[in-house]
Amino acid sequence: MKLVSAWLKIPFWQRVLAGFVLGALAGWLFGPAAKTWFGPLGDLYVNLIKMIAVPLVFFAVINAVSSLHGQKSIAGLAGRTFAWFALTAVLAVAVGLVFGLVLQPGAGVGVLQVASNYTPKDVPGVLDVLFNIVPSNVFQALSGAATSQTPDGTNVLIPRNGTVLQVIFFAGLVGFAFVKLGEKTAKLRTLAGEASEIMIQVTRFVLEFTPIGTFGLIAALVGGYGFEQLKPLASFVVALYAACAFHILVVYSGLLLAHGLNPLKFFRGAAPAMQVGFVASSSFAALPLSLRCVADNHGVDRDYAAFAVPLGASIKMDGCGAIYPALAAVFIAQYTGIELSWAQYVIIALASVLGSFGTAGVPGTAVIMATVVLSAAGLPLEAIGFLYAIDRILDMMRTMTNVTGQMLVPVLVAKETGMLDRQVYEAASSNIGLKEVESRAE
Repeated sequence: MKLVSAWLKIPFWQRVLAGFVLGALAGWLFGPAAKTWFGPLGDLYVNLIKMIAVPLVFFAVINAVSSLHGQKSIAGLAGRTFAWFALTAVLAVAVGLVFGLVLQPGAGVGVLQVASNYTPKDVPGVLDVLFNIVPSNVFQALSGAATSQTPDGTNVLIPRNGTVLQVIFFAGLVGFAFVKLGEKTAKLRTLAGEASEIMIQVTRFVLEFTPIGTFGLIAALVGGYGFEQLKPLASFVVALYAACAFHILVVYSGLLLAHGLNPLKFFRGAAPAMQVGFVASSSFAALPLSLRCVADNHGVDRDYAAFAVPLGASIKMDGCGAIYPALAAVFIAQYTGIELSWAQYVIIALASVLGSFGTAGVPGTAVIMATVVLSAAGLPLEAIGFLYAIDRILDMMRTMTNVTGQMLVPVLVAKETGMLDRQVYEAASSNIGLKEVESRAE
C-alpha cells in the first residue's frame, strides 16, 4: 500500500510523461514485437475510456440542462460557444495555410507511393449528418453502436464512436423534460445528479490507469512504426507539428491574454487531457479527462462544462478539421505542381471551417475533411493516399490540438459570462487522480 500511496502522490502529468518516455524506450528496444507485448495495455485503456464516456456524458448533460435552465440563458451560452468554435476554426485554417506557404512541405519531395491500406472515403451529405444527430434507436446510441446493412439485406449492429452527438441530443431532451415537469420529477432529477457524481468517481478510478495505457500505446506505436515511413514525408510532419504548436502556444495564448487569463495556468490545468489526446489520438478517449480538467482545474461552472466539453469533442476540430485539411491542400498543390489561385485559397478556407461542423460525429474526420477540401479546391483526391501512410503520427498532434481547443472555448465563454471560478483557475492544478475534489460554491 505504501508503494501505491507513493505512486499516487506523484503529479498526474509526471506519471503520464513517465509512461510516454518508458513506452518509447520499450518500442525502440523491442521493435515490432512491442506491439504484441505491450499493445494490449493500450487497447485495454482505450476500452476503459470508451466504457465510461457515454454514461458520463449522458448523466452530465441531463444534470447540466436541468440545472442551467432558469439560471443562465442556455441559448445565449450555446450561441457564444458556437461563435468561439467558429472563430478559432477560422484562425486554425489561417495558420494551416500560412505554414504551408512558408515551409513549402510539398516542394522537392521525391516520388510518393499511395498507402497500401488506403481506401477513398465517402463524404456524407450535410443533411445526412444533420439527420444523424437524431438517434433512431436511443439504446443503440447509448451503446455506441449503429445499424448497418449487409449485401444480403441483413441489418447488423456495428460499434461506432460517432454517437456522442446523438447522446447529447437525447440527454438534452430529457433535461428539458425534467425542467418542464418541475416538482413531478424532483426525485428523478436528484437521481440523475447522483448518477452523474457516481460516473465522475468511476472516471477517477479509470484515469489512474492512464500512465500504463500511455506506456502500451506509445510502445506499440514506436515499435510498429519505426522511422522508415516518416522519411519521405518528414517535411509535412514537421510542418503540421509546427503549425499545431503555433496555434496552441501563440493563438490560444493570445485569446487567453485578451480575456485577462494567464496562459501558463491554462496549459498547466489542461496538460493531463492534452497528454491523453496526443497518446490516444482520440478526442472521444480524452473526453472524460477534458471534462474533469475544465471543471476541476480551470474552475469552469460544472454544469456549463458538462454541456460545452462533450459538444466540443464532437464538432470542435481545429487540428483535424482546419489546420490539417488546409495544410494538406497546400502540400498536394505544391507536390503536383498546381498553382493555387486566391479564389482556391478562399474555397479551401471556407470548406475547412464549414466542413468541420458538417462532418461532426463522422468517423475518420481528418481524412473526410481533407477529401472535402481537396474536392472543393479541384485538387487530386487520390493524393490523400500519400499522407495516409503516416496518418497515425499526424493524428497525435492533430488530436492534441483538437482537445486543447475543446477545453479553451469553455474557459473563454465562462470568463465572459461570470461562470469561471478565478481562484481555482489561478491555483493551476494539474492533478486529477483519485483525490476527492472539494466542492465549490456556484
